[in-house]
Amino acid sequence: MAVRKILTMGNPLLREKSRKLKKNEFATPWLEQLISDMRETMQAAGGIGLAAPQIGEMVQVAIIEIEEEKKRYKNQSGQPFEVFINPKIEYLTNELWGNWEGCLSVPGLRGYVERPAKVRVEYFDISGKKKEIITDSFLSIVLQHELDHLFGTIYVDRLNDTKLLVFEDQLSAFIAGNPEFED
Repeated sequence: MAVRKILTMGNPLLREKSRKLKKNEFATPWLEQLISDMRETMQAAGGIGLAAPQIGEMVQVAIIEIEEEKKRYKNQSGQPFEVFINPKIEYLTNELWGNWEGCLSVPGLRGYVERPAKVRVEYFDISGKKKEIITDSFLSIVLQHELDHLFGTIYVDRLNDTKLLVFEDQLSAFIAGNPEFED
């Protein structure tokens, strides 16, 4: 296991589309090491999700783990550690849910992003088993955010208004002055 360097906005790799894993790459020591490194990197950085491109690996692999006790995400349900390989996302509603998103590749900033409230994601696990998840919870936002990284998109690309991009240490004051943005 190793903590890897997280690429930050401006690195051209974050704007590239990642390649799908081939069948012969599932359940390999290389993939197991990649996922182990990703998890350790995410935990060291205090994140709840990480996509392989964020550490310079241009493959369609993302991980999510939302611990119940994370104070930053109060009132949100947890999600046990999960690996999403070669995911396909389907939006199941036109209803949007707004959230103050942050990103390990955009340190120190938060932006208000509206995303579809309900999604279905088909994906493979590390062994190559096909899986599916349907969610209309906070997890739907996290999934969309992480899967965007696999296709060269960063949450700041999804802002409807750049005036809703603030430094994390100013977020509470911004929300206090604009109560319609309370989480």
